[in-house]
Amino acid sequence: MTTLFAHMAELAAQGRRFALATVVRTLGSTPQVVGAKLVLDDLGRAVGTLGGGCVEADAIDAARDVLAHGGRSLRAYELTEDLAWNTGLVCGGTMWILAERGEDALSVDRREVLESLVLAASGGPPMALVTLLGRDGGHMAFAGRVFVDADGKLVGSLGDAALDARAAVAAVAHLPHGTAHVVGLDETRELLIDAIASKPKLIVAGGGHVALAIARQALLLDFDVTILEDRPEFADPARFGGVTVLPGDVPTTLGSLDYGWNSFVVIATRGHKLDADCMRAAIRTPARYIGLLGSKRKTVLIAEMLREEGVDEERIRAIRAPVGLDLGGRTPAEIALAIVAEITRERYQATGAPLAFRVPAAR
Repeated sequence: MTTLFAHMAELAAQGRRFALATVVRTLGSTPQVVGAKLVLDDLGRAVGTLGGGCVEADAIDAARDVLAHGGRSLRAYELTEDLAWNTGLVCGGTMWILAERGEDALSVDRREVLESLVLAASGGPPMALVTLLGRDGGHMAFAGRVFVDADGKLVGSLGDAALDARAAVAAVAHLPHGTAHVVGLDETRELLIDAIASKPKLIVAGGGHVALAIARQALLLDFDVTILEDRPEFADPARFGGVTVLPGDVPTTLGSLDYGWNSFVVIATRGHKLDADCMRAAIRTPARYIGLLGSKRKTVLIAEMLREEGVDEERIRAIRAPVGLDLGGRTPAEIALAIVAEITRERYQATGAPLAFRVPAAR
């Protein structure tokens, strides 16, 4: 799917000017989330959405104005009951929408980052747009912006070394989420961390019952799922629905795919030899996660095989085998849940510990 950043790059390549409108803050119930974007070009064509209705229409007017006259527009839109009744929008909340020219939104100190953002959205290293917002009651104001790459390197400055460092740490921590997030600094300032990353990609070697369950659960989490299977009866796309199914020799296909920063591999084939051949192929890819379904004994045997073949010890230790968290389940759906849960933990670099806490006893 063409991303908004790719669309902006196409406009720039055509010499077209454009404005970018972004939801930078929300309060209460709103029709769009923080980070939602709309691009308006100099021919009046809009791509993306801010929730529709008169709020979007007014934001488009603001984008059209900054495109013509420059500057930035940051407005609050209160979604009252009357507005909700007339437009169909969800009532009871407030949205703050920032409109700015493309060259202002996507560059700092004349250094443009659009090409890097397009790459991040299409599978390359992630990147974050970090916008500093001033707050005075319900009034918001643009106060600066930096861009942060996956290594924490900044393009631009917020005018203070300590603030730059805080922005870098917050951005790197949020990059795996690939979403927008507001971080409060104090009573008068906050950071909008807009993490730009591609959809996570899950490649499952094997098309059996567990693979089918993994695919279904991963789709619920908006993964781009690919199944590799050499048996025609299991490689039928109709079994999976919404999943890319690649027939043919599984290890060869596994080794030939493109792997981005957000790629995960699970090996769940029908036999030990095929598992081993798939592991030989997977271990030589840059996938950040490689899981192997099976017993502890199979894990040991495959690890010994890889050592004998000269695979780096650090890469061998990166294999998750047996794959999944210990949730106690035994059915294909329960096994898939344990595997997808472990992948989610790895994706967000979380602990996987229970969120519950023990309520203190009554005195």
